[in-house]
Amino acid sequence: MRKVIAQFILHRLMGWEIKGELPDLNKFIVILGSHTSNWDFVLAICTIWMVQVKVTIIGKKELFKFPFGSVFRALGVVPIERRKSQNQVDAIAEMFDNRENLVIAIAPEGTRKKVEIFKSGFYYIALKANLPVVAVIIHGTTKTILIQKPYYNTRDKEIDLKHFNHIFKSHTGIIPANSF
Repeated sequence: MRKVIAQFILHRLMGWEIKGELPDLNKFIVILGSHTSNWDFVLAICTIWMVQVKVTIIGKKELFKFPFGSVFRALGVVPIERRKSQNQVDAIAEMFDNRENLVIAIAPEGTRKKVEIFKSGFYYIALKANLPVVAVIIHGTTKTILIQKPYYNTRDKEIDLKHFNHIFKSHTGIIPANSF
């Protein structure tokens, strides 16, 4: 039923299409961008429902204020405290160690505003848990969600982040001025 709802919203109401598919892997990290609009969340949920893979979305704790907290939790979003000095990378990597199947989605920009560099948490989680990263690109100009092939880190941060920067810089989000 969720797939039918997502198809209606994504294709009929919004005019978007999905190209590519998530890998048939038990564990990986999804990075979603360019994150430029609140509509990105709707697109992400519809995409998850369309591909029929259980994905846990990581969202900033501030999103969980009344009345939206219960809605976000019901949709599989997990709050994360970005300002505390606790080690979220280790906590999330441990989640991967303790589960047979886990896919986590993160917006590496960390905001809908324009940024010049990604937050590197996704990279360190992937390294620590020895996982591939799948880039999912919201391309606002063509109304296409592009699912890339899994990328296995080289363990050279400069090379790996340059790879992701190149992918996201070549696409425009829903609000072009805020694109990566």
